This record gives sequence, C-alpha cells and structure tokens, in this order.
Amino acid sequence: MKLKNLLPGVFIKRYKRFFVDILLKSQKVTVHCPNSGSMLGLLNEGNNVWISKSDNVKRKLQYTLEIIQVNKSMIGINTFNTNKIVFEALSNRKIKELLKYDKIESEIKFGSNSRFDFLLSNKKEKCFLEVKNVTLSRKVNIAEFPDAITSRGKKHLEELIKAKSRGYESFMLFLIQRNDCDNFKISEDIDPLYYAALNKAKKYGVKMLCYDCKINNKEVILNKKINFLK
Repeated sequence: MKLKNLLPGVFIKRYKRFFVDILLKSQKVTVHCPNSGSMLGLLNEGNNVWISKSDNVKRKLQYTLEIIQVNKSMIGINTFNTNKIVFEALSNRKIKELLKYDKIESEIKFGSNSRFDFLLSNKKEKCFLEVKNVTLSRKVNIAEFPDAITSRGKKHLEELIKAKSRGYESFMLFLIQRNDCDNFKISEDIDPLYYAALNKAKKYGVKMLCYDCKINNKEVILNKKINFLK
C-alpha cells in the first residue's frame, strides 16, 4: 500500500487518546492519532515520526500520524491502513494459506450484531477472516498482541468460533506493522481473558496467522509469515 507525501516530524506527547503533538518544521502541531490502543513502547518524546496531510479543508485536524520510529525500526500505527494492506495482499495472492479463495468481500455482517473484516470464498467454501494490527514489542525479536485489554477482540474470537460451528472456515490474522520481529505471542499478562479466548478458539478450529510488513515512508506491504509462539 502506497503512502503519499509523508512529512517527517518529532513526537512530543499523546493526550485524549486520539491526539498527539508533533514538532513539524520547528512548529508544534496537533495531529490525529488513528490508533485506540495504548501504543505501549512507542510514545517516547523525541521519536521520529511521519505524518500525512489531508486535503479536506473541513477536517478539524489537518494531519494524521502514520509511522513512529523506535530505535531503527519503523512501526505503522494507523489501524485504518490494516485492512487495506491485507486486502492488497489477498488480491495479489500473497497469503499462501488463503490461496484457494478467489472472491474477497469486506466488512461482512455475521449474526445480529457482528461484522468480520473479510469473507473469502470459492465455489465450495466460505471463510471469515478477522485482522488485528500489531505494534507492540517488549522483547527483542518478539511482537505481541494486545497492547491493552480488548473486550472487542475477545468478542471477535467468540464470533469466529460461532462461524466455525456453522460450517465456515475461520481465520485470525495478526498483521505486525513492523519488520524487526521473527516471533509473535499473545501478551497474557496484559489481557488474560483474551489469551484464554484465543486458546479456546484454537481448540475449536479457528486458525491463526501472523505476518509482518515491510515498511518505509513510501509504502507498507505484507512481507513474510511470522512464527506464533505458544
């Protein structure tokens, strides 16, 4: 997925969850933060960042935070890009576990009060795919999810179990928007209920996938499969 005309800046602070202050060309600007998670480990003052500028003059905040650099690693924090990256990868047949599906539908309703990110299908089978964006890494070479308690994420796992029981294939894809990790794990200490729900989902046949990304200030693309640690 191409990233257009990103501007470099320096991180100052985050507040009110969706607002961050950035130093842009020696001027402090307030920028939209499109990530509802804690962004644990990313919000150090002085980190290099890249932001996009909107052409919509009606927007309250002109800029959006896209990438944060921690040490030498660039991390994509815009969760609105997550499904776009995965859709591009599915369309280009980059996810080998899902190659048998040739039709892709987005934001599909399931049951009375749920939606999944994708419904994949062929002439014989249908598959629900839910995607989670991953930015957390507390130990060298290991990515983790979640970075905060996620009741919504737990609900998605429960719904994937229901879909599996109704004859659908069910997948959870953890998209790691960084390329400095070869392993992935669930952060049990942050959200033990999510950890338990995921293990239950695995027992019921929901399949787990982890892929990282190649990322720079020009594009983000799905890269390679990452080892899921038990």
